Amino acid sequence: MSVTRGQILVRGLRNQCPNCGEPIRARAGRRFRVDEACPRCGLVFDRGDGAFLGPFVVNYSFTAFGFVVPVIILYGAGVLGATATLLLAGSGALLLPLLLYRVSWSWWLMLYYCFLTDNLPANRGDRPEDDE
Repeated sequence: MSVTRGQILVRGLRNQCPNCGEPIRARAGRRFRVDEACPRCGLVFDRGDGAFLGPFVVNYSFTAFGFVVPVIILYGAGVLGATATLLLAGSGALLLPLLLYRVSWSWWLMLYYCFLTDNLPANRGDRPEDDE
């Protein structure tokens, strides 16, 4: 079985495991933690210390450059007032990271495996347990 970059991109945008396509789920009982591994193929998502930094950067970048900065630009262009800008930027900066938590993990895995497709167990022909 071989997984292409196109499949990885589609699976990442659909919040699925890049290896097998199983949906990425929040850990049971914990909304803001993803499963450590895919329940179907065993691909390890959370590799321990520092593994959260990739999704953190994706989440921060999307929140800052996809929402907060455009709101500030609208203020600078005179489209929004100061109060509206503060309310929108502040609420977006607080709520978007929470809403995009699971999505940011999926996007990070998508980016990681798009560049390192040979690291995907399905492309190596071995089992995910040997990946550790």
